[in-house]
Order: sequence, then structure tokens, then C-alpha cells
Amino acid sequence: MDFNVSLRRAIKTGEVILGQNQTEQCINEGKAQMVVVAGNCPEKFRESLFAKNDLFVYTFEGSGVQLGKACGKPFMVSALTVVNPGESDILSLKRV
Repeated sequence: MDFNVSLRRAIKTGEVILGQNQTEQCINEGKAQMVVVAGNCPEKFRESLFAKNDLFVYTFEGSGVQLGKACGKPFMVSALTVVNPGESDILSLKRV
């Protein structure tokens, strides 16, 4: 599975929420199926995510700028939430 291709497909065909604040809101509402954080995401935010036992968090190896590019956005993305993967196989990362 190519993560970047799967992420773009999820953004195009499903529902993906970008940003730390919106990610936190989705988690609190119980909508998040998966959270992706950039490698340089603030440690305090990352720790708060890993403290939640029922939440799958994937760490993107690149920076927030690289994650933004992977999303097809011209700005930094330090965190995003997959609410609905659409036609993407991105949730298969949960099984790895």
C-alpha cells in the first residue's frame, strides 16, 4: 500500500478532517476512525492522542509540510483525522 496514494484517495472520496483542533473535536465526538500525525507534530498533542486507548494513531514519517503536500495542500498539516475512508484502503494500516 502506498500511503500517499491512499491518503489522497481518502481525501477525494471520503471524509478527512485537517488540523489539530478539528482532529481533537472529531475524537471527542467519536467520529475518528484513524488519526495521522506528522513526525514533527507537537509532543504534547501527540501524547494526548496516544493516551487514548481506543484510538488508532499513525505517525507519518515526514514533516507537517510533507504531510500537507501528501494531502495535496499548499500548507503544513500536523494532524488529520480519517472519518470516512471512502474508496481508500488507508484503514488497512490498522492491521499492520
